[in-house]
Amino acid sequence: MTAGGEYETGEVVRPFIVTGGRTSPVTGELRLETLVSAPPSALTAPLGFERHRIVELCQYPRSVAELAALLPTPLGVARVLVADLAAERYVRVHQDGPESPSVALLERIRDGLLRL
Repeated sequence: MTAGGEYETGEVVRPFIVTGGRTSPVTGELRLETLVSAPPSALTAPLGFERHRIVELCQYPRSVAELAALLPTPLGVARVLVADLAAERYVRVHQDGPESPSVALLERIRDGLLRL
């Protein structure tokens, strides 16, 4: 899939197709810096392309912004897909703690946003 949403065959997949027409997560808003991880067992789940790719990318924690940049898909689409996967327990959303984010995390978020 190219950055414009086109597959190599020339087909265009609109974001609303990938999310079933939803523009926001059902379970609340995920922040850009929210970290997401997936257990290795989720790699064998019967998931569609974008959802399987998120599980692959989350074999170590990644931010929602980073996932959007790596897919590549609009941030809103990434939020919906991550929320769906979390509801189905294929990924774990790490809630923000009281501590400040590390410099390494902030740099990863920055790099992910620059790729958008």
